[in-house]
Amino acid sequence: MKTNRKLSFHFFGLLLSLVSAGRLSAQELYIMPKGVRSRVSSFENLNGQKGEGGKTNKGAKGNAFESLKAGESKTLLDVHSAGVIQRMWFTIGDRSPRMLRSLRLRIYWDGADKPAVDVPFGDFFCAGLGHPVAFQSALFTDPEGRSFNCYIPMPFKKRAKVVLTNEGSSDLGLLFFDIDYNIMDKAQDDILYFHACWNRSITSTPGKDFELLPEIKGKGRFLGVNVGVNVDPAYGQTWWGEGEVKLYIDGDKKYPTINGTGSEDYIGTGWGEGQFTNMYQGCLLADTAKKQYAFYRFHIPDAIYFEDNFKAVIQEIGGGGNDEVKSLQAKGVLLTPVTVAGEHGFTRLFEHPQALTDTNFPKGWVNFYRVDDYSATAYFYLDKPESKLKELAPVGERIK
Repeated sequence: MKTNRKLSFHFFGLLLSLVSAGRLSAQELYIMPKGVRSRVSSFENLNGQKGEGGKTNKGAKGNAFESLKAGESKTLLDVHSAGVIQRMWFTIGDRSPRMLRSLRLRIYWDGADKPAVDVPFGDFFCAGLGHPVAFQSALFTDPEGRSFNCYIPMPFKKRAKVVLTNEGSSDLGLLFFDIDYNIMDKAQDDILYFHACWNRSITSTPGKDFELLPEIKGKGRFLGVNVGVNVDPAYGQTWWGEGEVKLYIDGDKKYPTINGTGSEDYIGTGWGEGQFTNMYQGCLLADTAKKQYAFYRFHIPDAIYFEDNFKAVIQEIGGGGNDEVKSLQAKGVLLTPVTVAGEHGFTRLFEHPQALTDTNFPKGWVNFYRVDDYSATAYFYLDKPESKLKELAPVGERIK
């Protein structure tokens, strides 16, 4: 009895962990929902038509994949019903950074003209900077670095359409996919629609924050973000990741309601950023030689809700030793000192201005505004099927 009780507690604990991860509700395992039917759209049965799967080649694996030529679009799902997309899986023959940024993924809800999801394919699946690696998280997985899986539930009331476009100059020879979804007799009440937005800033001015998610209007939930950073080599061996993440909620103007303490702190690590993967946060790329970083953070157990409007930014701030930062400034590298952490405590240079060249400038670790190449895919739910965010940047800007 004691052993069985321990097993029961272990199973219940596992179930609760999955529930908290948003992967399932406890009842879904054993209660049969009414008016719900399971479907999968693939090249073997587009839109998951009833009894229409695998008809080519007399049912003997006749259409497992197709090509996607340069300039071509393919509609991978177009269903007129209420339902929920539960999972998307892809694998492609060309997984180069150029191809992953050239492929454009768009998802439309309920007949809207503007897509709710309009992002580069690789960035959507957390292949930051076009470098897919094996990992597992609560929302995305790539078991062996060769596939792309998304488990974010995406409900719709009347229609769902998924389109993939090759905006590059090279043909994609092999494209495989599954889109797993349920259709329903009746739409769910009070649903929020899933959205995703991609943004990039290659050049800027010191002191201007990078927008992880530009301001959106409406009611919803911020699910999180994955970020790529091409570090500017002009800054030498200084650390790029001192910038704080700021979340502006429901009317925040100059100052946000939620303010972090540093880039690596935001994803739950500290004192630098190496490669690691966890359910809700991770760093999939930490290449100090090429000066490239890609990391993610999902707000699942720590939900972020908004009622009227929302914006997420990250400061472009780095840090280094006193002499190194002084040397960079002497060379004309773009930077603005912000604070100094030294033996005399923490000096706030905007409250107590001092120049690096001052003889009494404090010794220590100097945080400074800088400019690096940031890109980000933000994920969120909104109470409407489309937003007023700008459409995806042209392919030339994405692969530059």
